[in-house]
Amino acid sequence: MTEVIDGKRVAEDVVSKVKALTSELSAKGATKPGLAVVIVGEDPASQVYVASKSRTAKECGFHSLQHTLPADTTEEQLLKIIGDLNADKSIHGILVQLPLPGHIDAGKVIQTIAPEKDVDGFHFINVGKLGTGELETAFVPCTPAGSMLLIERVRGKDLSGLNAVVVGRSNIVGKPMANLLLAANCTVTIAHSRTKDLPALARTADILVAAVGRPEMVKGDWVKPGATVIDVGINRIPAPEKGEGKSRLVGDVAYAEAAKVAGAVTPVPGGVGPMTIAMLMANTVASAYLAAGLKRPSF
Repeated sequence: MTEVIDGKRVAEDVVSKVKALTSELSAKGATKPGLAVVIVGEDPASQVYVASKSRTAKECGFHSLQHTLPADTTEEQLLKIIGDLNADKSIHGILVQLPLPGHIDAGKVIQTIAPEKDVDGFHFINVGKLGTGELETAFVPCTPAGSMLLIERVRGKDLSGLNAVVVGRSNIVGKPMANLLLAANCTVTIAHSRTKDLPALARTADILVAAVGRPEMVKGDWVKPGATVIDVGINRIPAPEKGEGKSRLVGDVAYAEAAKVAGAVTPVPGGVGPMTIAMLMANTVASAYLAAGLKRPSF
């Protein structure tokens, strides 16, 4: 029987641990974890994400701060807010919701966030730490960090010698995912749109991670029997069977096909998605522990 990896349940476990760690921090007389979320403009999807992040932060007992700025906010104004948050000792995590309006240089904004408060894991210092295996102090992007936790729930923490194929080479998911798997002693291949005979390569994977943003691209016959399949994709496609103008969410993996072959697979929705916000909370509480001079908690 194929195991359906329940990301929602694992995310709930992570959030429960974050709540306990927050209470422990308070008991030690340290400042409670503080998360600041900055959003510029009125993108509807971004508004939903930010509301969910702020709500979860409050649920975890964090000091939660939100800056909602108009779309015509200047880059200089935004950088000033980030500078103030960098200096604010009550804030341990700073998250700037992407995308930003076109007149603002997102790369410059991200690199302005203090690395020790970069709970999204996008600052070059955190990218470099991850790439060189310095995981004790690195902040890892939340989606690959959550995906790795799901893999460990299935395979255990010792992944030595397993073949892993990551389909997708983005800076947000593909590359950090590959680095995490390398750090766990997997043999890792990063595949992408120009990879030759991608289906054959995917079939070599004991761990197959799909992060390409193409609906149901990874077919069942791409999957090695017994493999662990992590579907990072979230795509909305037409669903005329539900009625005119209706749609449904699918991943980058043809789930029904893959589930017949894989040993374990994440569904969409309910797989990797819930892990992203949970790992944001985990990174924030870890930052608070480091700021207090305490040992970083593990998840």
